[in-house]
Amino acid sequence: MHLAYPAVLSALLFCTGLYGVLARRNAILVLMSVELMLNAVNLNLVAFDVWLSRAAEETLHSGQALTLFTIAIAAAEIGIGLAIVLAVYRNRGTSDIDRLRDTAEDHEPDGPDAPDHDASAPRAAAENAEATA
Repeated sequence: MHLAYPAVLSALLFCTGLYGVLARRNAILVLMSVELMLNAVNLNLVAFDVWLSRAAEETLHSGQALTLFTIAIAAAEIGIGLAIVLAVYRNRGTSDIDRLRDTAEDHEPDGPDAPDHDASAPRAAAENAEATA
């Protein structure tokens, strides 16, 4: 088998995962797209390991060992990520990424015409002190 076949399949998987990360709004679908990207990298590692082991006549198979580490890290990542998404869903009621960003605690504008609350606080305290005196 030529090296081009798994490399093209890996590129298609990676592009599909990248599209899913950039276009999806649901956090679970974003995590699934990241898994697609990691599987594309694993496919590339194994394909190049087989191709290089034929050319160099060595049987170290370091690409396959790296693939096992990547699979273990991906399993831990998806477990922790899913736990975080479920905790956020229970607290906020949605797993939509845009809504989570919009429902942040602090909604103060950062523009140049935004009121400066820190400068007016001492002035208001001084006016209250004069009014009570």
